[in-house]
Amino acid sequence: MNPRILLVEDDQTLGYALKTYLEMNNFIVSLKGDGLLGQKAFENEVFDICVLDVMMPKMDGFMLATELKKLNPDIPIIFLTARSMKIDKLQGFQKGADDYIIKPVDEEELVARIKAVLRRSQQQINQQTTYKIGVLEFDWESRRLVSSNETIILTEKEAELLRLLCQKKNRLLNRKLVLRELWGSADYFNRRSMDVHMSKLRKYLRLDPKINLINIHGKGYILEDL
Repeated sequence: MNPRILLVEDDQTLGYALKTYLEMNNFIVSLKGDGLLGQKAFENEVFDICVLDVMMPKMDGFMLATELKKLNPDIPIIFLTARSMKIDKLQGFQKGADDYIIKPVDEEELVARIKAVLRRSQQQINQQTTYKIGVLEFDWESRRLVSSNETIILTEKEAELLRLLCQKKNRLLNRKLVLRELWGSADYFNRRSMDVHMSKLRKYLRLDPKINLINIHGKGYILEDL
């Protein structure tokens, strides 16, 4: 799947130029002109990475990054800014930046930086193969969900779905993200298939009554492990 980028830049000319270049390099780009619009887009869509201008009206890039990290602490963020002082860079990294690019922006460098950040982010996700869920242990590679007296072998799709839930444990797993990553599209039959798989996982997770798989209508799911 082509990576989805949230690009927030108040300079319309620069924003359009960057959007066009990124799309030429097989990214899907949503361009927003200020921080509030960027936050609203993030709340309603699924993105793989955010590229944020720092100096913006209504909500600057640092404030926006803080709000985005509340919604998804793992989202990679790259800042674009004309500020080159060390203190500004430090503030950017303190806000959770994965990279910091000084304007004027070189489009080829931006593409390379985005690819590098996405690669590091994916490597971190892929390193973990076992997860603790209450009293249960889930081994993604062997697709085994193990309790003290029972072992369930999951299907490949069930295992992929449970892995996504574990990566977002106690946080919202966006329904659109699941459909995009595991089913490829959000048509009616794929939505029904996902609902069936979620019902099966909910049944398996009853091995520990303290675990809840909550459906947030129209939004997604939360694997609650208290």
